[in-house]
Amino acid sequence: MKVIFYATFREIIGRRKVEVHGVRTVRELIDYLAEHYTPEIKKQLLGTPRVGPDKPVDGMVLVNGHNVLHLRGLDTELSEEDVVHIFPPAGGG
Repeated sequence: MKVIFYATFREIIGRRKVEVHGVRTVRELIDYLAEHYTPEIKKQLLGTPRVGPDKPVDGMVLVNGHNVLHLRGLDTELSEEDVVHIFPPAGGG
């Protein structure tokens, strides 16, 4: 599958896009990225105070254009043909 990173996540990973194989869920994808690129990606997505039962990731993860919040969260299933977009949390005010 193709995984595309935006803004600060692009800086954390050091690439705009990567190809990933052999992961079955969004949770496994995050674990894979932490293991093969940097643990910081997992910390930023899952380890902040903003993560909770109603918000499984801090930021936005889209699978084929659909937010995982509206699918099965971290348990959203993935396939080799999927395109995943990972955005950091939006700021402003």
